[in-house]
Amino acid sequence: MITLNLLHPIESIPIQTWKFESEPVIRIGRSGDNDVILYSSVVSRYHVELHRHALHWEVVNIGANGTYINNQQIDKERIQDGLIIRLAATGPKLQIFLDGSEALTPSLREAVTKPVPPNSPRDSRPTFMANK
Repeated sequence: MITLNLLHPIESIPIQTWKFESEPVIRIGRSGDNDVILYSSVVSRYHVELHRHALHWEVVNIGANGTYINNQQIDKERIQDGLIIRLAATGPKLQIFLDGSEALTPSLREAVTKPVPPNSPRDSRPTFMANK
């Protein structure tokens, strides 16, 4: 699941939230046929897309006024949990939260997804013994 929070322009607290379960692409912009519609003069009709990949999400700018992360304009960028994007240099901010395996860091994701052979040094499963 992916959650998007529209942040208040001054206080940076969520003022609107969208949650998506299984969409492969989430479209954000001013046009009424986007998944997230933001009415702002600096937001393009089709401004940005979020693309789901096997183990991560990616933000892709498609708008004329640009998409920014930390005041740097981006074309596309891998999404990390808690990432804040700004639509246009002075437009609305969205904070993106990832749930489940999408929120794992790359090294932790590798450790979780690689099978561990039984009795290997990495097999640190606890052994429990019943008290008699």
